[in-house]
Amino acid sequence: MNALIWLAIPLVPLLLAVLIGLRPHRTRFNRWVPWAALPGLGGAAFGGDIEPAALDWLMLNTLLGLDPLGQAFLALTSGLWLAAGLFALSDRQDDPLRHRFYAFWLLALSGNLGLILAQDALSFYLFFSLMSLAAYGLVVHSNTAEAWRAGRIYLILAVVGEILLFSGFVMAIHQAGGDTRLTAIAEARPEGWGLALLVLGFGIKAGMLPLHFWLPLAHPAAPVAASAVLSGAMIKAGLLGWLRVLPLDETGHVLLGETLVLLGLSAAFLAALAGVLQSRPKTILAYSSISQMGLMTAGVGLALALPDLRAWLLMAVTLYAVHHGFAKGALFLAAGMTAQRPAGGTGRLAFFLFAVLPALALAGMPMTSGALAKNTLKEPLYDADLAGWMAHTEFALTLAAAGTTLLMLRFLWRWYQTQQDTQTPPRADSRRWWAWGGLAAMSLVFPLLGVAVAPPEQVSAWVVLTSLSLVWPIGVGLVLGLLAWRWARDRDRPWLQEGDLVVPLEWLAHTSQRLWHRRPALIGVGRHPARLRWVRYRLRERLELAERVLTRWETIGLLFAAAMLGLYLTLWAG
Repeated sequence: MNALIWLAIPLVPLLLAVLIGLRPHRTRFNRWVPWAALPGLGGAAFGGDIEPAALDWLMLNTLLGLDPLGQAFLALTSGLWLAAGLFALSDRQDDPLRHRFYAFWLLALSGNLGLILAQDALSFYLFFSLMSLAAYGLVVHSNTAEAWRAGRIYLILAVVGEILLFSGFVMAIHQAGGDTRLTAIAEARPEGWGLALLVLGFGIKAGMLPLHFWLPLAHPAAPVAASAVLSGAMIKAGLLGWLRVLPLDETGHVLLGETLVLLGLSAAFLAALAGVLQSRPKTILAYSSISQMGLMTAGVGLALALPDLRAWLLMAVTLYAVHHGFAKGALFLAAGMTAQRPAGGTGRLAFFLFAVLPALALAGMPMTSGALAKNTLKEPLYDADLAGWMAHTEFALTLAAAGTTLLMLRFLWRWYQTQQDTQTPPRADSRRWWAWGGLAAMSLVFPLLGVAVAPPEQVSAWVVLTSLSLVWPIGVGLVLGLLAWRWARDRDRPWLQEGDLVVPLEWLAHTSQRLWHRRPALIGVGRHPARLRWVRYRLRERLELAERVLTRWETIGLLFAAAMLGLYLTLWAG
C-alpha cells in the first residue's frame, strides 16, 4: 500500500501527460492539468507518518519515501505547481500549441515530485533528468529566435549537468560500498572527484556562480507560468541534491563549506548588481533568483563549515527555500497579470498589493516570510567562532538585503511601466487572480505556519519576525533606488546584456567556427583543391563505413550487453 501511495504522486502527472499527448484534441483532459499536483500536496500534508517503500522489482531497488526535509520541499513544489497550473490554464487557453505545453509541463512536474520522494541515487537521477529535459520544452515553447537560443544554452548545461551527476553518483556509490541509498552516500562522505562532480552537477541547476547564465536567458523566453515553476521549484532541486548527498554531519567539510560561502555571497551581490542593470521585468527576476540562491548556497556552506550549528542552519536554508519559492512564483505571475489590471477601486489596490507584498518579503521586511528566513539564517552566526573573512559573513548576509531591495524597486518600476500601454480587460480571469493572490498571501501566511511547526527551542517567533536588523539595509536600498530613479527611470535598454558570461562564450564559439571554415586557406591546403577533395572523399567514405557497422542490430546489442555487464560487474565488485 505504501508503494502505491508514493508511486501515485509522480505517476498521476505522468499518465495525464500521456493522455494529453495521445489525445491532443480531447480538451477535457486539459482541465485536470493543475490538479495533477494534488497528490503531492496530500503527501506533504499526511505523508510524514507513512513508512518508505522499497520497490525491489523496480530498477536497482528503488526506495521512495518522505523525511521532514522532503516534506517541506514537497509542500513548496506541489503548492507552487498547483497555483502556476491554474494560471497556465488561463494563460494558454488561446494557444494553438497548448497541448504540447501541457505535456511538457506534466512531465517536468512528474520529475520534480519524483526526485523529492526518491531516497536512492538511481531514481533521484532519473527523476532529476526527466524534470530537466522536459523543462526544455517549456523554455522553447514560444518558437521565437530568443526562445531557441535560450533553449540551446539551457539544454547544453542540462546535459553537462546530467553527465556530471551520473559520474559523481557512480564514484560516490562505489565509495559507499555499492549502497545506492542517498543516506548511505552522505554517510560515506564522498571525497575528491566524486564530491566535486556532485557539487558542480547540482550547482548548474541551482544557478551557482559561474554556472548561472542559463537563468537570465530561460526566464524571459519561457511563458510566465513556466518561469514561476522554473525559478520557484525546479531550481530548488539542485539545493535539495546538495542537502541529500553532501557530508553535512558532525565532522563537516571546512574547505567545501568556505568555498560555497564565498561563491554564494559573490552571487548574492554580483547578481543583484547585474539585475539592476536590466530593463525587462522577467530578466530582473531571473537575476534576483541567482542572488537569492546565492544566499541559500552560503547557508549550505555555513552548515558544512560549522557542523555544530548544522541542524539550525539546515532548517534555516529549508525555510529560505520555501519562502523564496512562493514569493518568486508570485512575482513571476505578476509579470503575466499586465492584461488583468482592473480599472480602479479595491481591485486596483489588490493588484498592486499582490506585487508589492512578495517584493517586500524578498527584501526581508519584518512580519513577512523573508524576515523569518533571513533572521533564522543569521541568528546562530552572532555567537559562532568564525575567523578571517568568514567572521564578516553575518554582516554580508545583512547587507545583501540592500541589493535585494534595489532589485525589487527596479522590478516594480519596470513592471509599473508595462501597465501604461495596456487596456483594462472586459472581465478579469478568476483563475489567474486566485493563483497569483494565493502565492502572494503566502508571504504573510507562511511565517505563521513556519513558526507553528518549528521547535520552540530553535525559533523564537517574535524575535525573528519583528527583528529590526534588516531595516537599515532595506533603507539603504531605498535611498540608492531613489537616487538612481531619475537616471534610470526612462531607459528601456539594459546596460548589461542578458546572460552576461554567455555573451563572450558565444563570441568565442562563433570565432572558432569561422576559423574552422577558413582552415584550408590558413594551412595552405586551399592551394591544392584536388588534394582537399580527395581527403574529404576518403574521410566521408570511412565515416559512412563506421556508421553502417555501428547501426547494425548485432553491434548495438553487443555494445548494450557490454555496458550492462560492465555496470553489473562494477556494482558487484563494489
